[in-house]
Amino acid sequence: MLNVTKVADLTGPGITTRFRMEATDLGVPVRVPDGRLLFVFGDTFEEARVGGGWWRSPVALYGHLGAPGGQVVWTGAVGGRHARQLWPYDHNGPEYSTVVPSDVITLGDTVYLHAMVNKGLGTVVRTEIWRSDDSGATWVHTGAVFPPGLHGGMFQLLTWALGDDGHVHVLSTGFQRDKPVILHRVRPERLTDPAAYEPWGLAGGSWAWGNPPTPVLDGRFGEMCLRPLDGRWLLTWFNEGDYRIDGLVADHPASDLRAAHRRTLLWGTAWGQEDDTHVAQLYGGYVIPGSTLDDLHLSVSQWNTAAGWPYRVTQFRVRGFAR
Repeated sequence: MLNVTKVADLTGPGITTRFRMEATDLGVPVRVPDGRLLFVFGDTFEEARVGGGWWRSPVALYGHLGAPGGQVVWTGAVGGRHARQLWPYDHNGPEYSTVVPSDVITLGDTVYLHAMVNKGLGTVVRTEIWRSDDSGATWVHTGAVFPPGLHGGMFQLLTWALGDDGHVHVLSTGFQRDKPVILHRVRPERLTDPAAYEPWGLAGGSWAWGNPPTPVLDGRFGEMCLRPLDGRWLLTWFNEGDYRIDGLVADHPASDLRAAHRRTLLWGTAWGQEDDTHVAQLYGGYVIPGSTLDDLHLSVSQWNTAAGWPYRVTQFRVRGFAR
């Protein structure tokens, strides 16, 4: 029996006001080398509305997950007193308008951030990888750049995680929420070498690494989060086609994901009709470190696109997901 509860709003007036970030989304979490949790956010504004002053993206906050079942508690911001953009650039410039985080991973003493460079929401100019060697305090470009049309546009929005087989496994799709998912793997030491990503595909009736990439999941995918958990692999994602956040558990990313144990974790609904399992204009759905398959915590975004607020990150707890 699945038990889903809303724990708290994680951003908004009175919650993240001290960081000058009342309006924000995404909140992709990772445990950084110094042991803290780092949450990376997308387009962020000082006031509680989209477009409400001091536009930044990406920004990040440090925090920790409280006692079992507790909420995330913020302890500080990257940039000092106020949450500052992780690297300098001007929004709405001639080449692009904003940079949005895709996923974050810690490998050894380094944190890597995959980011999508956009000229208008959903129009990806390129994607790139940044790195931090001081637990997220400062960031430098690694030189890794991927063209937006790579693999039919299905290598724009990604999620990645390191397995015990010595590879980082990468599930990816487009940023338009209208494409299926493909799979790659790469050695950790070659994460910033675009030529080192090895696709998983079906050719001649057999699946193998090195074949042209073949979709491993069908549908209209938005934000995704792949994580090894309790000896298995968990994937959560925004299911645009069915307006909900789904999750599946598999033995390995190269397993038959279509046949994996799958559940709907949160349902979309209309404004004014929300409850613990129904969220208006929901998206995201990232696994917060410290989760288990039986006690799963997610950072979930919602954005009232008509009113410009709410535009925030929330925390949900899911118990009983694993079979």
